Amino acid sequence: MRFTLRQLSYFVAAGETGSVTRAAELVNISQPSVSAAIAHLESEFGVQLFVRQHAQGLTLTPAGERLLLAARESLRSAQELYGVAGTAAGVVSGRLNLGTFRTFAPLVVPEIWRSFTGLYPEVRMNVTVESEATLLDGLRRARIDIALTYDMHLGEDMTFQRLAELPTHVLLAADHPLAGRASLRLDALAGEPFILLGLPLSRQYFLSLFEKAGVQPRTVLETPDTAMLRSFVAAGIGYSLMTSRPLNMRAENDRPLAYVPLEGDIPPLVIGLASLKDIRRTRLIEAFDEHCRRMIVPGSIPGMQKCTPG
Repeated sequence: MRFTLRQLSYFVAAGETGSVTRAAELVNISQPSVSAAIAHLESEFGVQLFVRQHAQGLTLTPAGERLLLAARESLRSAQELYGVAGTAAGVVSGRLNLGTFRTFAPLVVPEIWRSFTGLYPEVRMNVTVESEATLLDGLRRARIDIALTYDMHLGEDMTFQRLAELPTHVLLAADHPLAGRASLRLDALAGEPFILLGLPLSRQYFLSLFEKAGVQPRTVLETPDTAMLRSFVAAGIGYSLMTSRPLNMRAENDRPLAYVPLEGDIPPLVIGLASLKDIRRTRLIEAFDEHCRRMIVPGSIPGMQKCTPG
C-alpha cells in the first residue's frame, strides 16, 4: 500500500468541500500538500478523481465518488483502532464528527463542546451545521457520526435518542401590544404581518400549524437566517414562530424581544440524537450520547430559557 491515511484525509476534505483552498483550511495544511496528495492517489490508483474547473473548483468523477465513500470508511476504521486502544487504557479519544440543526446550533453546541472536551481532552470535535435533510444525508454518507437534531422525517435506517421537547412560541417585538400575554392563539394574530423561517422542515412545520388552526398567514418576509428573523421581528416588521428560545432576549440589532407560548393543541418538536442503525457505535460516540443525555433534559437545555416540560 503506497499511500497514507493522511493523504486519504486530504482527499476526503477536498471531495467534501469541492475546493483545494477550503480543504487546506479544513485540515490545517498548505494547499500544495492537498494537491500533492490528490495527484499521488490518482497516480497510485490510475484514475482521475476530480474534474478541475477554474471557476467552479473541483468536481468528483464517478471513480472519485466511489473512492470517497471507501476512503471515509477506511478513515473510520482507522479511528476505531485508536478507540479500541483508548478503551483498553480507559481513555475516550478520537475525532467526533457532529452534525446539528442550524436553528439551535449557536445556543446548544458551544456548551456541549466545552463540557464534553473538558471531560475528554483527547477528543477532537468537528461540527457540521446544516438543514435536517443535509444532516441525514451526511449520516448516510458517513460524513457525520451523530446528529443533534429534530425527530422529523427520519428514515427507517435511523435511530433516534429522544432528549427534550421544544414548545413553539410566538416571537414578538417587546413593545408589541400582545407581548405581555401569558399565551396566544394564531387566530389572535390573523392579518398581522408574518415573518417565516425558511428552512425546509421548519418552514413545513410552522405552516402546518397555521393550516391546523385554519388561519392564513400574511407572510411579508421569508428568511433562512434566524439572526435576520429576530432582528426584523424586534424592529416591529412582523411576528414569527420559533421553537428555540435563547437566554439572550435581545435581537442582534439590540432591540428587545418577547417569546409568548403558542396556545392550542400544538405538537412540540423533539430534540435528540440521530444516528444510523447499522453503524457500530464506538466508545467515543457512546460517551457523547451519555453526555448529551445528562446535559439536555426536559425543561433545561444549554443556551436556552428554562421551560416547563411538555
